[in-house]
Amino acid sequence: MAVPSSRRRSHRVWTAALILGVLALLASGGVGAYLVLNRADAASGHQGAAASPTPSPTPSVGASPSPTASPTPTAPRTYASTGPNTYVYAKGQSAVFGTAGTLRKYRVAIETGTPVPVDEFAGVVDATLSDPRSWIAGSNVRLQRVAGDSAAYNFTVYLVTPGTAYKICLAGGYDIFWRGEPYTSCRIGGRILINIARYLKSIPKYGAPVESYQQYAINHEVGHVLGHGHELCPGKGKPAPVMQQQTFDLQGCVAYFWPYLDGKRYAGPPGRIVPSG
Repeated sequence: MAVPSSRRRSHRVWTAALILGVLALLASGGVGAYLVLNRADAASGHQGAAASPTPSPTPSVGASPSPTASPTPTAPRTYASTGPNTYVYAKGQSAVFGTAGTLRKYRVAIETGTPVPVDEFAGVVDATLSDPRSWIAGSNVRLQRVAGDSAAYNFTVYLVTPGTAYKICLAGGYDIFWRGEPYTSCRIGGRILINIARYLKSIPKYGAPVESYQQYAINHEVGHVLGHGHELCPGKGKPAPVMQQQTFDLQGCVAYFWPYLDGKRYAGPPGRIVPSG
């Protein structure tokens, strides 16, 4: 049906006025412009799409990193000052270490209650005596660990409490009491008494890891079993001979734990250290 011209003119005037109002509002900005636009859409017969605010980007939240666990410090191994003087022996036997010379067989034992397992101690003794810098380097002795119940052996390496070491060493003629405690290790006949206090703690200012001191102590006492006496530092700054009483004094030498150096027997002048203090 045709629309009367008067109504068409009135509609055009109203629409023009509305558009001018919208433009004015847009120029000034504000929420009012948004509302008027919606009304204009309605007036013109169009349903505007609902304006959805642009969502703010959600910050990416990564998984919180797990805190790095601090390593739990290993508690120092504790031991009795004097043990029961009974022993646990390593089982089985090792390979023969060395290629020539007299075969010497040894056992390994720990005093009952010692915090170092017998297999661990036997492993340290075996690794020390089988090293190419140890006594087998001279090609005049071979070494082999045998079981504790073996009837054929030449010496035994014991890991003992300080009090037990003191009693056995003193009975054999060696007083190991120094600095207020049974301090050193000793060898009495075919018995090697490694003092657990030194084995676990070494000595002050040794200048090498405790594992190196363990090697020194084992090599030194086995050296006595093999017939070697004490030696002295050959000169300031030089390696200390393994038969030097390094536990008492390095005498200006630097710690060294093996009887051979560069394939040759390394020794110092014979002599004993009289400890001071």
